[in-house]
Amino acid sequence: MDGRFDEALHRVGTALGGVDPASLDTACAMIAGARRIGVYGCGREGYQLRGLAMRLYHLGCAVGYVGETTMPPLGAGDLLIVSAGPGELATVTAQMTTARAARARLLLFTAVPGTPSAALADLVLAVPAQTMASDGGDDGTSMLPMGSVYEGALFFVFEAMIADLRGRLGQTAQTMRARHTNME
Repeated sequence: MDGRFDEALHRVGTALGGVDPASLDTACAMIAGARRIGVYGCGREGYQLRGLAMRLYHLGCAVGYVGETTMPPLGAGDLLIVSAGPGELATVTAQMTTARAARARLLLFTAVPGTPSAALADLVLAVPAQTMASDGGDDGTSMLPMGSVYEGALFFVFEAMIADLRGRLGQTAQTMRARHTNME
């Protein structure tokens, strides 16, 4: 394998090794028990959250992406899943505050769990990875710039969660595939 891939996989793998399995199980239980689910993230983190929303839809969950016109209202019995890799992002905090006021539960993914926004969450799932706030600039220490390590780790965390949730929700590859769009 190309050395660049080796380094990238090593950095993402190191981050994944720091994810607490008990927190991952709790996050899956929160998702499985939610009536409706909203997801939100900024920038490239947002793209990872959109991928999670798509897979949750394939599992049969009532899910929407915050900011889209098809996002349902959240309230008691619902869950908002957000990501703030560097810990504090104003738009993420605003969404968390709105969901908390509506009595929805909150699941926060972050690399910096000790922030004021984390206090709003029912569960903080730490993904200890380099983010845009901790990459040290252009000093050449990492081939993966800014938040790429965190964002790459999110992909694998979410895929592991979907595998767990498939069993919890009694879904199969066939039932998931049947929900995939035919409008591509």
